[in-house]
Amino acid sequence: MTTLADPPVTPPAHREPPVRRRGRKSRAGRTNHAGKLTYAILTVAVLVSAFPFYWTIVAASRSNADLAQVPPSLLPGPNLLRNFEAVLEEADIGKALLNSFIVSGSITVGTVLCCTLAGFAFAKLRFRGRGALLAITVGTMMIPPQLGVIPLFMLIAELQWVNQLQAVILPGLVSAFGVFFMRQYLVQSLPDELIEAARVDGASTARIFWSIVVPVARPGMSVLGLLTFMAAWNDFFWPIVALSSSEPTVQVALRQLGGGYVHDQSVIMAGTLLGTLPVLLVFGLLGRQIVGGIMQGAVKG
Repeated sequence: MTTLADPPVTPPAHREPPVRRRGRKSRAGRTNHAGKLTYAILTVAVLVSAFPFYWTIVAASRSNADLAQVPPSLLPGPNLLRNFEAVLEEADIGKALLNSFIVSGSITVGTVLCCTLAGFAFAKLRFRGRGALLAITVGTMMIPPQLGVIPLFMLIAELQWVNQLQAVILPGLVSAFGVFFMRQYLVQSLPDELIEAARVDGASTARIFWSIVVPVARPGMSVLGLLTFMAAWNDFFWPIVALSSSEPTVQVALRQLGGGYVHDQSVIMAGTLLGTLPVLLVFGLLGRQIVGGIMQGAVKG
């Protein structure tokens, strides 16, 4: 009886030990810490960005004579409440804040809703002329808005809307930038398979929009809402044309401050501070969701 011989055993190949490279090496589950130079650059950037707001607080709490000193004081003074009282006396800032909230809130809600609807249509629906309509929409962004002021004013005069808030609200309910922004966001964030599955289940287009598109687009809608609110709140050119001092927004009311032969810069800064606080409040409410949406988009790949 013959037996099979065992196959020859080959010795394991000699492996060179891995060469360690100098430098930082990231590992899974390990947090990379920034260096001192990164912290120094970030600290300088934060200080430079925050200094204008800090100087607004300092100037609003000082007198006009204090601001004229060379060098001026960089510490807040005791006149903040007194300057706030002067703002309330010189301009109807309370009514202006209310009007600005109505105008900015209405424009923000309308822009976010309409632009999300249009962005969903351009991103996921198939219809004739979609590319041409999108090109025309984006092309309107290249037209200076000043060119449409006279025709727009003639239109609102014909409708008898001069010095009424709807004259400022309705022209800003839709923006070409918002449509393009939401279209790009939904193209990247909303998979076609999800819409096809909803179609198979019998969902209508309206049901798909409210139940699928809106939850997916919420981070993008928050970003667009913040940008729209800030733009509407800070808008001065069209409100000064369409409104008067009897129905002002904040930016229109601020031009009434510090009147006289010598402008009182401290009162103007106090009014500016009052007009800036609502924007900071909105950013504080939406900032976490915006950052969360950015991080969510960064994780997807």
